Amino acid sequence: MKLEQALVELLKHEGGYSKHPLDPGGETMYGITARVARANGYTGAMKEMPMVVARDIYRKLYWDKIRAEEIPVGLRYALLDASVNSGVSQAIRWLQRAVGAQEDGLMGIETISRARAIEPDLILRRMLGYRLDMMTSINGWSSFGKGWARRIAKILTM
Repeated sequence: MKLEQALVELLKHEGGYSKHPLDPGGETMYGITARVARANGYTGAMKEMPMVVARDIYRKLYWDKIRAEEIPVGLRYALLDASVNSGVSQAIRWLQRAVGAQEDGLMGIETISRARAIEPDLILRRMLGYRLDMMTSINGWSSFGKGWARRIAKILTM
């Protein structure tokens, strides 16, 4: 799976423009917050942000940081989705716990090697279990839990 394929799936959950009052991210377009868009050079209205800008941000801040091209194909989307939803460091920690690597939140050679050596479906189930367990304990669960659970369910049925 390449970034462009992953974004097709990701945007089914992240969608287009949003300004939900309970979302701590605030105003977003394609799942990119205004703060992140501005920090990455976008100065226009969020409702008008081009998809190419969002793609470049996803590549720089998520895809490249999780070193997606170096991990098994079957893990790429799940790790990207977790990174976008809960942060890169947290997503990598779930992967590290799933493969028995040191949990430091940094994607290094040990994590990549272990991810390549273990059956991807086993890693995926573990990662998603850790993710779901944590998500049910955070404040936003009552407002956003149904959508978060659907994201995880989608990954399990891909």
